[in-house]
Amino acid sequence: MADNSRPARPVVLGQNQYGKAENRVVRITRDGDTHHIKDLNVSVALSGDMDEVHTSGSNASVLPTDTTKNTVFAFAKEHGIDSAEQFGIHLARHFVTSQPAIHRARIRVEEYAWERIEHAGRGAHSFVRTGQETRLAQITYDGSSWEVVSGLKDLTVLNSTDSEFWGYVKDKYTTLPEAHDRILATDVSARWRFDWTDDAEKTPDWDESYEQVKKHMLQAFAETYSLSLQQTLYQMGTRIIEHRAEIDEVRFSLPNKHHFLVDLEPFGLKNDNEVYLAADRPYGLIEATVLREGREARIPADLTNL
Repeated sequence: MADNSRPARPVVLGQNQYGKAENRVVRITRDGDTHHIKDLNVSVALSGDMDEVHTSGSNASVLPTDTTKNTVFAFAKEHGIDSAEQFGIHLARHFVTSQPAIHRARIRVEEYAWERIEHAGRGAHSFVRTGQETRLAQITYDGSSWEVVSGLKDLTVLNSTDSEFWGYVKDKYTTLPEAHDRILATDVSARWRFDWTDDAEKTPDWDESYEQVKKHMLQAFAETYSLSLQQTLYQMGTRIIEHRAEIDEVRFSLPNKHHFLVDLEPFGLKNDNEVYLAADRPYGLIEATVLREGREARIPADLTNL
């Protein structure tokens, strides 16, 4: 039998990271009878000089993941939570500057929104969880450079008119009829990257920036007479870039939540763009990046990796 074995080649360790994922932390700030709530899901990923723990099992350079969990909760007390972004910046700076073996920290934050319940009772400390969207932030720091990316997911929007789709390529497999008045709906997943390098004078108000980006995104969706979801996406990104100087890049992933007119003729009824079947799958998926001129795209195409 022929010997098809090849000379052994050295094995090397590739990219690696470790940390504590999905630390749920709720911070209540009490301002007399008026309370404020921040509800976060924080994931920490650390990397650096970690070869030995993989190759020999030595933990000499390893900060336990349990410690990273404890740090999240301690920082919620020591620093408070002004915003998802600022909280992530505090954590990333701490891990990289306090541990010689850690060279890079990535902090991912999901923020869940609560609205105050207005009532005639005692104090302002009752809240209802809102269901519009989940706010997102990712902060990456390697000891010299920062990257702050904010975003949101599960923001469901719908235009009941002012949307068309026609003039597209047709082949022998095409069955979709052209539409000159249709429902346009999507669940917005978006990320936007800041032009920020730890310059205190240029640090944005993170909460205000988030609210303004969301406002421009929604206004562009509502005001665009859409001939395609791609066109609407581009207008949403353009409006953000034009109105928010602190942002260089916006990445969208927009599933087309199809609404199909129901055939009511078997029942002797005319469907005059009134009754639709909302289909959840399969769905068209429209994705693109909108950039400030002269900047490069850095947000991954697959937003689940961010």
